[in-house]
Amino acid sequence: MKPVSYLRARSVEEAAAAHGGREEARYLGGGTNLVDLMKLGVERPEVLVDITRLPLGRVEERPDGSVCVGATVRNSDLAAHPLIRERHPLVSQAVLSGASGQLRNMATTGGNLLQRTRCAYFQDLSKPCNKRVPGSGCAAIDGVNHNHAVLGHSPHCVATNPSDLSVALAAVDAVVELTGPGGHRTVPVTEFHRLPGEHPERDTVIRPGELITGVVLPPLPAGAVSRYRKARERASYAFALASVAAVLQVRDGEIRHVGIAFGGLAHRPWRARRAEAALLGARPGTEAFAQAVHAELDAAQPLRDNAYKVSLARDLATQVLDSLTTSA
Repeated sequence: MKPVSYLRARSVEEAAAAHGGREEARYLGGGTNLVDLMKLGVERPEVLVDITRLPLGRVEERPDGSVCVGATVRNSDLAAHPLIRERHPLVSQAVLSGASGQLRNMATTGGNLLQRTRCAYFQDLSKPCNKRVPGSGCAAIDGVNHNHAVLGHSPHCVATNPSDLSVALAAVDAVVELTGPGGHRTVPVTEFHRLPGEHPERDTVIRPGELITGVVLPPLPAGAVSRYRKARERASYAFALASVAAVLQVRDGEIRHVGIAFGGLAHRPWRARRAEAALLGARPGTEAFAQAVHAELDAAQPLRDNAYKVSLARDLATQVLDSLTTSA
């Protein structure tokens, strides 16, 4: 057995100091992903810094109308919170579409953003994986890849990001708040996760020792409506084959605000900037939505077994946007 040191931090500053940016240290929240990876031998930390008692477990409105979600807010509490259900229903829908009730009772907001890919080759120590062992290769490229990326992948990694919550947060331009050895900073959710490039072992732009302390959801434009939908291989407790988070504001017959993000298609939540640009100022309708989404997904590069994801994501996004027009 490998010995592991354990510390329960009493403050954010104590947690950051205990972690110290060391490669062998990990923050422990709900543990729903980290503990599983430790059991598999994928993660082998020498130091665990327990952050569950830090004062980061609240959902609060700020004076500018934004909503701050503390990093240790449990997924179940986030999905049920009145502020989230009223102002950001797509966030509640995204959380409820992921995992089981038992897991949501343990999983945290910060941990959800930091969860690792569910690629089977990443979790199998007998197979090469550049994300787990840089330079060892990517077994998924020529292996079983029907659940893998069609956008933004590289010759080094074709894994997808598993988070439902991150997709919804990307669509609403949420911001991640971080504290670490270098002090405090904020990063837009759309820039928090990385594409694999030549360094797929780096999932996010988080710096050594940094701790997520909260996520800030800005107020949506007046009259905007939102929705999250997910396609998966079974009715529940499954990761997305493709998912869509969308925000839409229609005024005077024109689209005045739109935010679209895809899940299950890339190494990070995929913000559909090209589709959004095509829709701004346009009249809403199925044809306009389909053309805009098609333009976005034209950049897709499917692997041998996952070309179906392109049409699946296109149809899913068009349906979601159509449904929001009915609601707007």
